[in-house]
Amino acid sequence: MSEVVKLERHDNIAVVTVNSPPVNALSAAVRGGIFECIKSAIDDAQVQGIVLTCAGRTFIAGADITEFGKPPKPPGLAEVLSLMESSPKPIVAAIHGTALGGGLEVALACHYRVATKDAKLGLPEVKLGLLPGAGGTQRLPRAVGPELAVKMIVGGDPIGADAALKAGLIEEIVEGPASGGEAFARKVVAEKRPLRKLRDDDSKLAAAKADRSIFTNAVAALTKKSRGLEAPFAAADAVGAAIDLPFEEGLKKEREGFLKLMNGDQSKAQRYAFFAEREAAKISGVPEGTKGRNVARVAILGAGTMGGGIAMSFVNAGIPVTLIETGEEQLKRGMGIMQKNYEATAARGGIPADAPAKRMALINGVVGIENVGDADLVIEAVFETMAIKKEVFGKLDQYAKPGAVLASNTSYLNIDEIAQSTKRPQDVLGMHFFSPANVMKLCEIVRADKTAPDALVTAVSIARKIAKVPAVVGVCDGFVGNRMLAQRGKQSEKLLFEGALPQQVDAVVTKFGMPMGPFAMGDLAGLDIGWRSRKDRGIKSEIADALCEAGRFGQKTGKGYYKYEQGSRAALPDPEVEKLIDETLARLGRKKRVVSDDEILERMMYPMINEGAKILAEGIAARPSDIDVVWLYGYGWPIYRGGPMFWADTVGLKHIADRLAFYAKETNDPSLEPAPLLRKLADEGKTFASLAAPSKAA
Repeated sequence: MSEVVKLERHDNIAVVTVNSPPVNALSAAVRGGIFECIKSAIDDAQVQGIVLTCAGRTFIAGADITEFGKPPKPPGLAEVLSLMESSPKPIVAAIHGTALGGGLEVALACHYRVATKDAKLGLPEVKLGLLPGAGGTQRLPRAVGPELAVKMIVGGDPIGADAALKAGLIEEIVEGPASGGEAFARKVVAEKRPLRKLRDDDSKLAAAKADRSIFTNAVAALTKKSRGLEAPFAAADAVGAAIDLPFEEGLKKEREGFLKLMNGDQSKAQRYAFFAEREAAKISGVPEGTKGRNVARVAILGAGTMGGGIAMSFVNAGIPVTLIETGEEQLKRGMGIMQKNYEATAARGGIPADAPAKRMALINGVVGIENVGDADLVIEAVFETMAIKKEVFGKLDQYAKPGAVLASNTSYLNIDEIAQSTKRPQDVLGMHFFSPANVMKLCEIVRADKTAPDALVTAVSIARKIAKVPAVVGVCDGFVGNRMLAQRGKQSEKLLFEGALPQQVDAVVTKFGMPMGPFAMGDLAGLDIGWRSRKDRGIKSEIADALCEAGRFGQKTGKGYYKYEQGSRAALPDPEVEKLIDETLARLGRKKRVVSDDEILERMMYPMINEGAKILAEGIAARPSDIDVVWLYGYGWPIYRGGPMFWADTVGLKHIADRLAFYAKETNDPSLEPAPLLRKLADEGKTFASLAAPSKAA
C-alpha cells in the first residue's frame, strides 16, 4: 500500500510494518502509510487484531524534524493517532530499539504495547526546546502516573524495557518484536480483552489529583538545573493539564504549548544545535569512504588531572588504557584519584556498585614511555610546554608501533611544530580535551599540515565512541575555543580599567546564560597560573598582578577577585578588591566612569564573534556551526542561544560590526575593528549561516 509501510495478513492478525531507514522517522510518507494500512486492516472483516511494528534496527525513533517549520503535509500525526485509538480492533505496538518522541506517542495511542529486552522508550522533545505535541503529555501520565511522566517528559531521559514493564507502560517483554507482538495480539483476541484506551483511563492520575505535591515536587526536582530554559516549564504545565483537565482540553493545551515553543527562538536554537553536532562529525577535505584505523588499546602519557580524566573517558567506554607516568609516586597518586572518583560516583548511584573495580581493571598503570608499544592511539597529556612535548614526541618514534595515531592534548601549542619532532608527522594530530575530561563533552580534534586523512577519521570516530562531541579545527594559537576566549579575557580586563567591577561583569555574563563569568572563572582556575605565564613572557597586567602580589590566587587561597568563606565556593564581592582597583587606576591616572550592562555584554560577546569571523576566513574552522559546537560543549554557552555564530545572526551582523567599530574608536583599540569577513557579510545583509557549505562525511 506504501513504499515505506506494508500490510500483511497472517490469518486473523494484520501486521503493519514501517520500513523507512535509518530510524523509521515519522515523515509524511510514514504517517500516510500507517494511516492507510491501519484503515485497511480495520475495514477487513477477517482481521481481528492489528500489530504495528518496524523493520531495521529500531521502532519509530521520533518525528522527522527536517519537516519542522515547513508547511504541514497531511495526514497530521494527531489524525493518525485518533484513527488508531478509536479502532474497534485491538492494536498492539511491538517495540524494539528506541521508541522516542513521536514514536512513543504512536505506541501510546495503541491499546497495548510490548517491547524487546533492550528497547528504550522516551519523550526527549525537551532537549530540542519542545514538548511532545501529539498527546504524549496527556497519555503518558495516564499510562505510568504523573511522577514518572514528569521525569520522562520534563527531564527528557528514556527508560528501559524493565522499568517500562514495572510502570505499566508495556504489557510484556518479548523476544522478537514482530513475532512477540503477533503472539500477544493473538492472546488479546483469544481472551477477548477490552481495548485499553489511555485517554479514557484516569486511574493513575487519582493520587496526584488528591495530593498535587506528588506532581509539584517531581517538577521542582527536574527543573532545578533548567535556568533560562523555557521548554521544561512548558512541558511541566502540559503534564499538569493531564491532571487538571479532561483529555480533549488537555490535548488542546499541549498543542498550544508545542506551537508556541516550536515558533520561539529557543527551540530554533536547540534544533540548530542538534544538527550542528551531527554536522561537526563530518570532516571537510577528507576523501569519501576513508576508513579509520583500528583502536583496541590507548596509551596516555601523564596521570595528572587531564591524563586521569582522559583515561576515565576511555575505560568508561570499555576501551583498555595503558597509563604512563615518569615516577611511581605520580602514578600512584593519579590512580588513587581515579579510584576515589569512581567510588564517589558509585556511592551517589551514578554507576553500579561493581563498576569502580571493573573500570580500574581496564587501566594498566606503568612507569616509562617505552610501555606505549601495544597502543593504537597514544595521547600525550604532559605539561603545556613546547620543549617537553617535543621531547615526548621525539621518543615516541622509538617506542610507538607503526601506524599508531599520536595525539597531543594541548590547549594552545602548534601541532605542526610538535609533529616536526617525529619521523611520522602523518600520524600526529591534536586531541584537546576539556577539564574535567571525564565530564566535559567537547574534544577539539586539531588537524596538522601533514595529518593523514585516516588518522583524522580515527580521532573523530574514537571521540564519538567515548561519548565526546568532536569538532575538527586547524592549527593556530588557542585553536577555536581558547582563541575566542582570549578576546573576551582582554575586554573583561579593560573594563576594570574603565570603572566596571568584577561582580558587575560576571553578573552580565551569567545573566546571558553562561555558567560563570570571567573573573569567577579566573578564581576557580587559579590566578597564579596566568601570573606565572605573564612573567615568563614579560607581560604586565596591573590589576591581576596586584592581586597576585597580595597573595590572592583565587579559590585555593580563599581570596582572588572575590573572597570565599572557609570551605565555600560561593564568590562574595570584596571591598578590598574595589579599593585595590581604585588605587591602581589612581596610580595610572585613569578616570572611572559608569559602564552600562549593555556595553559590558557587547564587549564580552562581540569581540569573540569577530574572532570567529577571522577563524572562518582562515579556514581554522570549516563551518560556523563547528565554532558553535566548540562553545556549546566546551565552554557552557547556553544551548537556547545556539552558539556564538548562530546568536550573532539573530542579533544582526550589521549591528555587531557597527558596534565593534564604535568601541574600537572609543577605547582606542584597533583589535576591535570588524574583521573583513564580518564587515563583508554585514554590508551584503548576509549571515554566518549563509557560509555553511555541505561537507563530505567521514
